[in-house]
Amino acid sequence: MLLKYKNFFSILGSWIFFGGLIGLIVGSATTFLLETNDYLGDEVRLERDWLIYFLPLGGVLIGYLYMNYGKVFLNNTLNDTAELNNLVIDSVHGKKEVPLRMGPIVYLGTFITVLLGGSTGREGAAVQMGGSVAAAINKFFKVNKLDRKTLTMSGISAGFGAAFGAPITGAVFGMEMSALGKLRLEAFVPCLTASFVGHYVTTAAWGHEHEEFIIQNVPEVSMITFMKVILLAVIFSLISVCYCQLRHGIQNFSEKLFKKNHMKRAFVGGLIVVGLTLIVGSQDYNGRGLEMLEQSFQEEVPPFAFLAKLVFTAVTLGSGFVGGEAIPLFFIGATLGNALHGFIDLPLSFLAALGLIAAFCAGANTPLAAFLLAMEMFDGKGLEFFLVACLVSYLFSGHHGLWPSQKIYGLKSRLYRIPPGKTIENVEKKKKHTKPNG
Repeated sequence: MLLKYKNFFSILGSWIFFGGLIGLIVGSATTFLLETNDYLGDEVRLERDWLIYFLPLGGVLIGYLYMNYGKVFLNNTLNDTAELNNLVIDSVHGKKEVPLRMGPIVYLGTFITVLLGGSTGREGAAVQMGGSVAAAINKFFKVNKLDRKTLTMSGISAGFGAAFGAPITGAVFGMEMSALGKLRLEAFVPCLTASFVGHYVTTAAWGHEHEEFIIQNVPEVSMITFMKVILLAVIFSLISVCYCQLRHGIQNFSEKLFKKNHMKRAFVGGLIVVGLTLIVGSQDYNGRGLEMLEQSFQEEVPPFAFLAKLVFTAVTLGSGFVGGEAIPLFFIGATLGNALHGFIDLPLSFLAALGLIAAFCAGANTPLAAFLLAMEMFDGKGLEFFLVACLVSYLFSGHHGLWPSQKIYGLKSRLYRIPPGKTIENVEKKKKHTKPNG
């Protein structure tokens, strides 16, 4: 009995140690990411509109980095860092490994994208840095294969928790991100430790201040309000699916057209983004778009802002630029909620908040993490509505999502006959090749 307790506390201590170490490193690295992105995006790019014309050349540089330095053979398996979050998810499943260089490459690529006006976010770089740091710790401490997966999830948690100032969400996100319908609770202790340490290193130690989105008014609980929330959640889930399908479609088409030459793909993608910017006549939809995102909680924004951001981001990331997709989904959902204010009698800030959470939930396929994000981001306001919105948007988004490598362990509907363990990519390819009878 004494030996069992000794082993238990030994394992518990090691998880806390590894989680804390990952959180410390990733929290510091994420602070550097956030501060640098703020400087490049807000103080450099916005004051120099002409930088947008260099976006195609920036795409060539990003493509060169990934083509020449992004591919690494580990254990006789090719690990391509250009797969971004999908490579991190594959490493959780034990299919591939995250190279140590993945974090620095994605940081540099994200900085170039933000500086030159590509439409992107930040959590992707933070998550990939988390995976890279976890890989370094796995290698240094010679962690066994099973525990390496757990530490990779801890790296994901640290990156997300630090990037958004949401440590509880980060802890769950690391366990929920890799698979639909399965929560990997075996990683709870290191994920929780890594996320909280990463968050407090970012905010308390380095003093970074995250953006705040405030709900001014929450509607009264009633059957009518719940019916409106359900309808809205369906709409937000569908717009999220539209974004995911367009983004993946552009990626698949451009890879086929240019024979996976990332330099050519990104150059042409950059030209298209420049053209779209000139057509729109402003740079509101370039970069992260945080200013309009915050504005959508306070006053009306252009009614088709959500559609413009959807197209800008799908072209940017689909053509080979890098960055996160959470912030763009926040923008798309919040501005769509803002646009619906004229048709649905609910408070403006509440509609924006509902859209932000539901669109993210549908794209990420992480209903628990999305609900917790709403609780942390909006101080627990409207928890009944956000719970319903997360569940509905998750179900109605079907077997689609931001990351094709996500495995499907729990079907969203019995209408689909999918063997356990298939990925979103497998399902989408099967649908494309399935011919109708007759």
